[in-house]
Amino acid sequence: MILPTDSLLKYDCPVLVSKNTERKSPRSRPLKVSPQQIVESGPVPPPPKPKSPSADASKQQTEEILNAILPPREWMEDSQLWVQPVSSAPCTRMDVIHLQEQLDRSLQARQARETGICPVRRELYSQCFDELIRQVTINCAERGLLLLQVRDEIRMTIAAYQTLYESSVAFGMRKALQAEHGMADMENKLKTSLLVIIFLL
Repeated sequence: MILPTDSLLKYDCPVLVSKNTERKSPRSRPLKVSPQQIVESGPVPPPPKPKSPSADASKQQTEEILNAILPPREWMEDSQLWVQPVSSAPCTRMDVIHLQEQLDRSLQARQARETGICPVRRELYSQCFDELIRQVTINCAERGLLLLQVRDEIRMTIAAYQTLYESSVAFGMRKALQAEHGMADMENKLKTSLLVIIFLL
């Protein structure tokens, strides 16, 4: 299986999605039913305590919010659709330290510039911010949604600056071409006026 490119954002294991949109695990096996065996009488262990419905509902809600904030990765392989959702596992202090080390290694490995405009550095920091949003959302969904608004505002501002930069470069190029044409016209006028003066003399 060909996995997509590495990311600083933490993902779960890829899941194969069938044509009828049912999710199947790549290592799933058919269920084998065995006949009941006679069990010798003895002390019966108590049944396991069921999980509280509020905890399951809260976890499901967190996963839905995570999938809405950070959509799962999808790719086709051998006419099969694979989906890889973001991880909903809570993070620890060591995970944050590991993320910092991974960011530093990725910046160095991909030779990102330390100053100025660098698309590689911007991409890596964007992945790192998405991972921080994921970690915060698991603990507090409201805080994660607020960070999502901050991220979207930053992206809109950067896109506006990029559009302004591109339009200013295009404007400067047009003015430079107009100046070149104006210089050529001036030279032609000077030559014509010099020829007229010489002819009159």
